[in-house]
Amino acid sequence: MKILFIHADFIEYEAKEKAIESAEEIQNKKDRMEEALVAFISVEEDDEWHEKAVEEIKNVASMLNTKNIMLYPYAHLSSNLASPEKAVEILKAIEEELGNEYNVKRAPFGWYKAFKISCKGHPLAELSRQIECKKEEEVKEEVKSEWYILTPDGELIEAEKFDFTGHEELKKFYEYEAFGSRKAEEEPAHIRLMIEHELVDYEPGSDYGNMRWYPKGYLIKRLLEEKVEEMCLDLGAMEVETPIMYDVNHPALSKYIKKFPARQYRVKTDKGKEMFLRFAACFGQYLMAREMIMSYKNLPLRLFELAKSFRKEQHGEVTGIKRLRAFTMPDMHTICRDEKQALEEFKKQFLLSLEWAKIIEIDGEIAIRFVREFFEKNKKFAIELVKAWGKPVLIEMWDKRYFYFVMKFEINMNDSVGKAFALSTVQIDVENPKSFDITYIDENNEKKYPYLLHASISGGIDRCVCALLEKEAMKMRQGKKGSFPFWLAPTQVRLIPVSDEYVEECIELASKIKARVDIDDRDGSVSKKIREAEREWIPIIIVYGEKEREGIFKPRYRFECSENEVTIEKLNEIIAERMAGFPFRKLPMPILLSKRPKFK
Repeated sequence: MKILFIHADFIEYEAKEKAIESAEEIQNKKDRMEEALVAFISVEEDDEWHEKAVEEIKNVASMLNTKNIMLYPYAHLSSNLASPEKAVEILKAIEEELGNEYNVKRAPFGWYKAFKISCKGHPLAELSRQIECKKEEEVKEEVKSEWYILTPDGELIEAEKFDFTGHEELKKFYEYEAFGSRKAEEEPAHIRLMIEHELVDYEPGSDYGNMRWYPKGYLIKRLLEEKVEEMCLDLGAMEVETPIMYDVNHPALSKYIKKFPARQYRVKTDKGKEMFLRFAACFGQYLMAREMIMSYKNLPLRLFELAKSFRKEQHGEVTGIKRLRAFTMPDMHTICRDEKQALEEFKKQFLLSLEWAKIIEIDGEIAIRFVREFFEKNKKFAIELVKAWGKPVLIEMWDKRYFYFVMKFEINMNDSVGKAFALSTVQIDVENPKSFDITYIDENNEKKYPYLLHASISGGIDRCVCALLEKEAMKMRQGKKGSFPFWLAPTQVRLIPVSDEYVEECIELASKIKARVDIDDRDGSVSKKIREAEREWIPIIIVYGEKEREGIFKPRYRFECSENEVTIEKLNEIIAERMAGFPFRKLPMPILLSKRPKFK
């Protein structure tokens, strides 16, 4: 919140016309106050409470020895304004609390006003303040959490007393979650790799945290999207598409966006209506579900969307493609009849998330977060999940419910600079069905509120690419070779002709190989071209010369393979085995390297 204080002989104003559709309705358009402290106030997007503002206004009024206060909404002090609804709510709260001790008037919100003011002109007559008006301290006092480790044997141990020997990554994760900061003090390794491999880069023409994806990076991103989409559809989800922006004053949404901790991008329409860009696909799917006619026979019912979403994260927290302001999140919501069905669905989606971790070859750490009462009731269920994972997990236990969920899990990864970030997640929501009036008809023909599961089987797709690169960076620090999973490698087979004489034959050979194949036809020695292919993490490299005309090839593999000499048929068998169960997309660049631009 920003406030400009003027100690005035008088202030008078006249409301001329509405500046926005949601302007306050008023009876008296004119008012005046003598010998007043005038507080010109801009309520900002992140403001959540009014107590600190009241305290500061009281302090200034005390210094000036005045009992008359005029509160004057003044949008021009900030470019990061709160919604009209929130601003009026906070201004009214300030007016009400000050009214217990002072003679207070408030100019109407949302009007163009003419005003006259006479500033007294002494040293304290003009002051400005910037105030943090958040509820963070209040939330911390209301909700307390404790940390434990739950083992596959069912033992629940206080985290501080757990022996982390053999579980060093879990220890790092616990210490980050309990004591760490999201602020980036140093650059994680994936940033260098994403630029070096020409996958993705910063976009200086956009807001920080909105990236540009080059052809090779876009290929990886789309393949990941297609695979998680396939997994959700196989689970029985129905794919939908919903808008990316919503009205901040929509009666069903306003309460939700205030409580959700993400920061919103705000957009104003040509009619003055204030919208926000979605930070998840929840809003559209909630509003869709509330208008659906559902019977208990339809449940569980799953809605799925590959959602482009936006979060106005703090500048110091935005890092490469780990934490973004614009990202793709595969969002699935499952409507369940009751707690029993919700737990059954939770386990299915938990196991599907574990399958995803294997698919992208990530061995992370799991956190499961409970409201204590829910944990005590479902401890056996929690132990089943940990057994399926096969190693200890971090448990966060809340003493009471503050968020909309009673239980959630995430697969997390520690990066190269000691920070952790979440990928897959599933959450059991017991609040939003009521908030959004989502109901189903039970066997007695009565309306009932369901349980609601939030799930992202993969987590953010951008983060999955980050996780792949961070994992490979840490392997390389141990002296191992970096690589992409075969199905995600932008180029899967690189042909290197020993001279220009063999380029056409390589083009013909490439058409017979059932993979993404390119040809290094540039000037340079064969050894140099092999080194460059190695730096690009090409999984299969074949040098083509006179001997290869006989149809026998000696590939260089970036993965374990005992086949030293192969025919084209055998090579395709190896490729087919590695591609089994995965989507395929064509080479995203010209087949000849001499025809390619450099994306950096």
